[in-house]
Amino acid sequence: MLDCCAERLLAEEKEKLAHPVTGGVILFSRNYYDKAQLNQLIKEIRDAANKPLLIAVDHEGGHVQRFREGFTAIPAMGKLTEIAPTFEQAIELAQACGSVFAYELKQHNIDFSFAPVLDINGVSEVIGDRAFAPDSSDVIALATGLITGLAQCAMPAIGKHFPGHGSVAPDSHVALPVDSREFEEILATDMVVFKTLIEAGLLDGVMPAHVIYSQVDDSPAGFSSTWLQTQLKQTLGFNGVVFSDDLSMHGASVAGGYPERAQAALDAGCDMVLACNNTQGAEAILDSLVHYVEQKKKAAKHTNNTNSALTNLYARPLPGHAHQAYKDGKALLQNYQIT
Repeated sequence: MLDCCAERLLAEEKEKLAHPVTGGVILFSRNYYDKAQLNQLIKEIRDAANKPLLIAVDHEGGHVQRFREGFTAIPAMGKLTEIAPTFEQAIELAQACGSVFAYELKQHNIDFSFAPVLDINGVSEVIGDRAFAPDSSDVIALATGLITGLAQCAMPAIGKHFPGHGSVAPDSHVALPVDSREFEEILATDMVVFKTLIEAGLLDGVMPAHVIYSQVDDSPAGFSSTWLQTQLKQTLGFNGVVFSDDLSMHGASVAGGYPERAQAALDAGCDMVLACNNTQGAEAILDSLVHYVEQKKKAAKHTNNTNSALTNLYARPLPGHAHQAYKDGKALLQNYQIT
């Protein structure tokens, strides 16, 4: 999954989108001017790819909302319990947020947002009020509300950052966090959110953290088969899509250069890797993965399962009731003077 530099596609970007191992695009604020421009950009992306291509964005709410002018302002998820008078009303507000931003993104042929954040609001410098709450049970309840809203508009739910980024302070964008807690504590405090939502069948995708959990594995979770294969897929029974976090983040540098990072993530259990904000790095990954993918195709069962899960995220049609869910959600946000 690649990014784009600006509000229109560059000629070289069109070539990269047609590359056989390119499977998606993630959009940023620099890719948005207004709705008409966004529609044109997405048409250019899909035309250049000439194949089913996932288009995603980080549209969590609060300061992580890439499109603003012309879109409904979504509050930070950690503010919902402050805005709503009761916890039950906070859950309703979470559902409203999900239906509103899902519907608005779907109007522009965007497949999903990388949401919800399922970390607890603990000590992390990068999570903070991106998380729903400091307590796992509250995170589960509020996230279920948001996912219900997403489902009303047929938008996949992508939970991040497995097994939990909220209990370690450093920001993995600029550092390599190390969480030294025992596995049992990680499970009880953080990972239980993912466990509960996976058991309920509510997650279509998962994004692992660029965090080393040193009592479990020496590699960050996104490069660890212990976390992705043994814990996520085998123990928790997750059979959806695993996306790496951005391989340009400092927390990914432990895996080597960009080709090595991509191959390590895929070997560990990721189905799609993100390479953003570093054009040369992304190009190096594309060049290196052609042979890698050919080798993987020989393992037909794994490839077919991966392709099926990825295809399931693409171009889900809006249900007939989606517009009413959007209107109701929008009205609720307006009642709280969130517009």
